[in-house]
Amino acid sequence: MSIIQWYPGHIAKAEKALKEQLKLVDVVLEVRDARIPQASHHPKIHTWTEGRSHILVFNRMDMIPERVQQAWLDFYLQQQQRVYFTDAQSGKGIATLLKATQQAGIQLNQRRQNRGMLPRAVRAVVIGFPNVGKSALINRLLKKRVAASANRPGITRSLRWIRISDQIELLDTPGILPPLLEDQDSALKLAICDDIADAAYDSTLVAVALIEMLAAQGVSLAPRYGIEPQLGAGLEFLTNLSNRQNPQQRARDHDQVERVARQVLTDLRKGKLGQVALELPESYQRVLATAQIGF
Repeated sequence: MSIIQWYPGHIAKAEKALKEQLKLVDVVLEVRDARIPQASHHPKIHTWTEGRSHILVFNRMDMIPERVQQAWLDFYLQQQQRVYFTDAQSGKGIATLLKATQQAGIQLNQRRQNRGMLPRAVRAVVIGFPNVGKSALINRLLKKRVAASANRPGITRSLRWIRISDQIELLDTPGILPPLLEDQDSALKLAICDDIADAAYDSTLVAVALIEMLAAQGVSLAPRYGIEPQLGAGLEFLTNLSNRQNPQQRARDHDQVERVARQVLTDLRKGKLGQVALELPESYQRVLATAQIGF
């Protein structure tokens, strides 16, 4: 796997602006991709949440099985951290998340009252990697479209405050990446889930890695493609799939295989391969290994 790196200029500017705005923030809504909650965790989040309420949101809950959601809930409860699962596209989980944010505001104003200060709206910020669904989440919280949203990274490019209600003001931020993706396994998962721009990686290599992950998990691809991958043979699977789709022209060149690779990645991203989790708590992985069952 070649090195995956992506850090466009607007992200560097946004992080600098975020540091200034954090002085005004009471609550941090950290949004992660439910398929890869560890890979989509920013290493600086502990600094950004210091002294503030931290609400952890796993978006795209519809794309992973319920048993995996429960496994992550249990994992974080053991660490005294609650996870709020949402699907910003359908609106599922949004009402519960809004209540949690409002509750943080109530607690804030109780502290202000105890110090003899007047109540005010809670100031929250939405932080997360590119394309994890932050803008779609904000639109759901507002019940109208105010933030640009699309299924590709890099849509939001600047910070702005949005008033949700008399109780909540929300700071919308661009997706923020670390300047260096040191963990290339995490970078690979970000690429698979379309959480970094495709200019940063080779689609064929990323698709090969995805296919081999799915094969290792026992995820069947035959219902979608008519053939199953073998362990360690992701490129062979792509070549065979290209041959099946183009029986008159055997796949020999990079362009044909890359086209099929992009198709497989798109199918995963659109949920056409079913509910697929690419990460699980270690304790749950041990249970699966013992039981010899897939995700």
